Amino acid sequence: MKLLDPRKSLPVPPVTPPGPKPAWLRVPSPAGMEVLKLRTLFRKAGLHTVCEEAHCPNIGECFGKGTATFMILGNLCTRACPFCDVEHGKPLPPDPEEPSRLAGTVALMGLSYVVVTSVDRDDLPEGGATQFTRVIRSLRTQCPDVRIEILVPDFRGCMGPALEILGQTPPDLFNHNIETVPRLYRSVRPGADYRHSLELLSSYHAKHPGIPMKSGIMLGLGEQDEEVLSVLRDLRQAGCSMVTIGQYLPPSRDHMPLVRYVSPDEFSRWKQVGLSLGYDSVASGPLVRSSYHAEEAAPLPANRRKDERLS
Repeated sequence: MKLLDPRKSLPVPPVTPPGPKPAWLRVPSPAGMEVLKLRTLFRKAGLHTVCEEAHCPNIGECFGKGTATFMILGNLCTRACPFCDVEHGKPLPPDPEEPSRLAGTVALMGLSYVVVTSVDRDDLPEGGATQFTRVIRSLRTQCPDVRIEILVPDFRGCMGPALEILGQTPPDLFNHNIETVPRLYRSVRPGADYRHSLELLSSYHAKHPGIPMKSGIMLGLGEQDEEVLSVLRDLRQAGCSMVTIGQYLPPSRDHMPLVRYVSPDEFSRWKQVGLSLGYDSVASGPLVRSSYHAEEAAPLPANRRKDERLS
């Protein structure tokens, strides 16, 4: 298949007011015994998932398959990004028992791959990085064969200390979402900074070049193709080898308004653009989210790849 030349100008798609949700975005209701089973398990363990807190459209599929993305440090975020449905407010102090409970739940679920994210914790001097390391240590102890992906916040105001702490217990994959193009940051991510997020990614890559790095962006907020292309180039230069591209869907009328629905064909085109830029993995589609089918996209560790070649 011929890949697109990223140096060539891309046409700007027409911006049309969004109408009814198109067929490709309609998903089954999150019902069924497996979904109920996981909801009950998480409630008993006192754990939160971004699947539930952010009202992810894929919750029925993921819970139905027995997977989830865990959200640590509570369910109250110190920021109120207008695209996100996670509640904001004054969070509680980090729970010292949370890492052990999470690892025990992962063991009970029999997961071979786990994604751990968190709310923003601007109230903590290290942004919550310490809790990430505690979770990773607990997972390594209770589930020694599990692969771990962490999806971290931007640690704005404490990047240096946070990266030093995270360096103590590296994950198998490091993820931080860029979310949107620089022009839209003030309205989409008012508490964040585009250049800061890029610096976080490039700094982590410089310290841990052997750990695969991933980021993600939403489409449908009014971005132009040239802006998206520029972001993909920036992420690649920062060291990301994986990227996710998905459709923004406002959780309610009170959230950031949707500008347009992006067609599956456009998402397919972006996948080809990403591959032409040198990404190893590009997950691009209307329902793609940062941790959607994360295990399938993540590369195997070098030692595990070697073992599999010998078997």
